[in-house]
Amino acid sequence: MAEPRIDQDRLVDWASQAIGTPSFTGSEQAMAELMRETFLDVGLHVQWQQVEDGRANVLGIRDGVGGGPSLMFNGHMDTSYSGSEPWLRHVPGFQPSAFVEGGRLYGLGISNMKGALACYVEALRALADAEVRLRGDVMIAAVSGEIEKTQYGDAVGAEYRGYAAGSRYLVSHGGVADMCILGEPTESKLVLGLFGSLWLRISTQGPFIHTAFSEGKLSQNSIVRMRDVLDAVLEWIPSWEDDPSNAYRGAKAIVNVGALEGGFGWRVSRTPHRTDLFLDIRVPPTKEMAVARAQVMAMVRELAERFPEHGVEGEVYVTAPGAEIADDHALVGALEAAHSEVFGSAPERDVTRWFSDASVLSRYGIATVNYGASTGLLDTVKGENMEIDGLVKTAEVYARAAMKVCGVAE
Repeated sequence: MAEPRIDQDRLVDWASQAIGTPSFTGSEQAMAELMRETFLDVGLHVQWQQVEDGRANVLGIRDGVGGGPSLMFNGHMDTSYSGSEPWLRHVPGFQPSAFVEGGRLYGLGISNMKGALACYVEALRALADAEVRLRGDVMIAAVSGEIEKTQYGDAVGAEYRGYAAGSRYLVSHGGVADMCILGEPTESKLVLGLFGSLWLRISTQGPFIHTAFSEGKLSQNSIVRMRDVLDAVLEWIPSWEDDPSNAYRGAKAIVNVGALEGGFGWRVSRTPHRTDLFLDIRVPPTKEMAVARAQVMAMVRELAERFPEHGVEGEVYVTAPGAEIADDHALVGALEAAHSEVFGSAPERDVTRWFSDASVLSRYGIATVNYGASTGLLDTVKGENMEIDGLVKTAEVYARAAMKVCGVAE
């Protein structure tokens, strides 16, 4: 039996096609069609899942001969940005047009996470080229709507339906496996656990009156009242971040003050009737979301008691739990062995505080490891990029891990 060999040119060519297929959240249909065509070309059985108008999931299945566990490669098609944002229009790597420079592939979505999708496809092509027969099924799930965003207020529509919207549809419509490799960019580290996310709105109230009649009422302004509440929240944040029950494998929790809204820019001749503060509170996978919700709402009640005139109220509007996998799981061992064979040394293990679809997959009993190449997101001059050699090596790790997990038929 031949060893799987990665075709670098083929990998880069397909990744470039993916970059050139825009797929901003809510508009993933064209990318889904590219995935379907690719899966058929590779000889996979294709399951098309129409999530809603203009967006779909595509599941490609390489049937095994039987007797081995099934493995899923999961990756989202939607990109964090469209490239048309005013602060990104001038950045070439955030445009849907691929180019190679200095051994790196640039283009919108390559790191998050079309590079991983390219590695999945190339891994299965390499297995087919080497005529490797596996006992268990291998599948690639290309999903819509993973990016951390949600509908809220006037922000309504498919472009705001993220936070694992596609993977939730996937697993409830047949897209399940024994285990999953999720190729989020992890710097080639094995991420065995990740934090979940809880989004909280805290509001203050005030009279809605004309500026001309607001004399002596500044302290009643909801924005001014929010100043008191924000100061109190900033006092509370360290108590959440430093609480040992919110830590996980040595990583502390974190809270982000994500947004502040109050009043109307087009009508500042009125005092704002309400001001909203939005928090992203990261929750360890060892804490139930119901417990976390109760704790943050207790904080909101304390604020209401502390500032009885401010009309303080709160609302939890996102609960995306974390995920973890056992250190001794077979998938962890397979990935460590495959990584060592390709890179010549064992991979590091890590915990992250970003979200991935492991949140949903793990709830369906699909043990999931996040493992992918470099992030490539930190170049603010040229934009998203990934090292081509890193993509090649990652694809080989995926192919070798599939052989170890699913079993090779003689």
